[in-house]
Amino acid sequence: MEDKLFGKYDLHEVKVNDPSFAQYISLNAVAVPHSFGRHAKKQFGKGKVNVVERLANKLMRGGTGEKTSGKVIRTDGRLQGQKTKALSIVEKAFAIVEKRTKKNPVQLLVDALQNAAPREDFTRVSMGGVSYQVAVDVSASRRLDMSLRNVTLAAIMGAFDKKKTLAEALADEIEFAAKGDVNSSYAIKKRDETERMARSSR
Repeated sequence: MEDKLFGKYDLHEVKVNDPSFAQYISLNAVAVPHSFGRHAKKQFGKGKVNVVERLANKLMRGGTGEKTSGKVIRTDGRLQGQKTKALSIVEKAFAIVEKRTKKNPVQLLVDALQNAAPREDFTRVSMGGVSYQVAVDVSASRRLDMSLRNVTLAAIMGAFDKKKTLAEALADEIEFAAKGDVNSSYAIKKRDETERMARSSR
């Protein structure tokens, strides 16, 4: 029981299929994924933080405006600083995923993160006073950061001003992204949008 996440999910059976992701997705056996920020000041320290804890950390984002489909959607930042509450929401989301799919929800989360991670991005470069966009490859660490951000952002927007709870919205996004569902998953749509803009910047 001690080495199972939330006392229920075995992390030893979770497989990471993408070799570049393997060194950054930490699946160290913990009952409660809370490292109390001990890796915060170390270079590349977040690679040692359990991926479920990183998911909870991303849920604690501040109030921001995310532009999608031409309109700005607000997130109110009500989870800011509430780590225990964020972990509780993740635990409830995992319970919903397990009930629906009969699979290990951590495996589905890892699959969702791999599917939602863009392989190519674009950046702005200035030369001679002229700015233009160029396509760049994305490191495995940044790919994981982007997919975590998009999965949690999809959950926050899915529950904001709606009857659906945040746990239900997170469970939906994990399932859709794990399947690679372009029509239903916000994270997969953002991946495709990023890669499309990068292709046009080559």
